Amino acid sequence: MIEYVKFFVELCFGLGMFINAVLFTPQIVSLFKTKNSKGLSLTTFIGFNIIQIFSLLHGYIYNDYVFMFGMLLSLMLCGCVTFLIILYRFKPRV
Repeated sequence: MIEYVKFFVELCFGLGMFINAVLFTPQIVSLFKTKNSKGLSLTTFIGFNIIQIFSLLHGYIYNDYVFMFGMLLSLMLCGCVTFLIILYRFKPRV
């Protein structure tokens, strides 16, 4: 019985890590559509990136590859949001 519970928890954890990363996608789409980063905090997204980098390293050190993969995916998508905020905030207006 305990093996089924462990499997269920691992499955939910893996799905949660994937969903965590995918949740940045609507922000990326919105930024592409509007070409405007007004209302988004650059500090917050930089903070998310820093947390994700250290979480990724934690997963590597403890050989938690599901966590590490989830954080890598999250870092990539959050990094896209961060890049787009910087691009649209500091892009010269013509």
